Amino acid sequence: MSDSLLTVKNLKTTFYDGKTRLEAIRGIDLSVQKGEILGIVGESGSGKSILMKSIMGIIPKTAKVDSGEVILNGQHIEKLSMKEKRAIRGKEIAMIFQDPMTALNPLKKVGDHLIELLVRVRGMKKPEAKKEAVEMLRRVGIPSPETRANQYPHEFSGGMRQRVLIAMALSCNPKLLIADEPTTALDVTIQAQILNLLKKLKSDNDMSVVLITHDLGVVASLCSRIVVMYAGMIMEEGTATEIFYSPKHPYTKALLSSIPRMDKAEKSRLPPIKGSAPSLNNLPKGCPFAERCELAMEKCFTDMPAYKNFSDTQRSMCFLAGEGEENNE
Repeated sequence: MSDSLLTVKNLKTTFYDGKTRLEAIRGIDLSVQKGEILGIVGESGSGKSILMKSIMGIIPKTAKVDSGEVILNGQHIEKLSMKEKRAIRGKEIAMIFQDPMTALNPLKKVGDHLIELLVRVRGMKKPEAKKEAVEMLRRVGIPSPETRANQYPHEFSGGMRQRVLIAMALSCNPKLLIADEPTTALDVTIQAQILNLLKKLKSDNDMSVVLITHDLGVVASLCSRIVVMYAGMIMEEGTATEIFYSPKHPYTKALLSSIPRMDKAEKSRLPPIKGSAPSLNNLPKGCPFAERCELAMEKCFTDMPAYKNFSDTQRSMCFLAGEGEENNE
């Protein structure tokens, strides 16, 4: 699409352990539009984080991107050298990693984390970088940034450390920001502050955001479009309205059913999704969700369903998708 900032085509990533192959990403097509917040949801182990790390080129040494195209702002970054990819990270695309408690070097002052990044990526002189580091801490809402820049990570709360990681990600003015579970391990009040901060900074900096999370409540409040992942594949994608009010895939419906709702009886039980996700070294031949799906038919176990398009923005990978709730054959 002409307004796509990021386009991913048929991306496949595999982990290798001796003769064992673990297929983590299995032919994903994805786009991120300019100025949007895209939510990627799914259970732990569904491939959300490794998908984004594959796009950025920071996968572990035991993994390999087997195929696919990654086009960022018109540039095929999968064809670039490692040096060229490093130059893009920070300037064009940046990532906030999962755990604010361990992502910062405990032996390095908070300000020095930013200064080092500004000197390396933006080519600033150290005095200029010091001033910019303080300003970035101020922009993400850290009080007394001049003082706080000279403190160590252990002197910051979890929410404040998350703000430091956001400041680091934004310090080089990226066009695309990937936020990997940015509210994990934070209490609900701090979660709301971090999400509101991301929303504000996205508007202020005119950038796109990919939000990786397992929390559907978070994507409902923040994202314009949602991708639902399972076993390294996209089960369904659509606008937030389509996903929440007209889901087509049984997995999406099951995830939505597991969310507590204000309009349900006070002590009503939340229906769990039975079973567990398939192992990467023993993936099923057919639909990866078939073993856990209450609507599964015989062919679901043997054949991989194709995507069905329901609008310009919504598609779902299911034989029964769109056939109506009454069709439970």
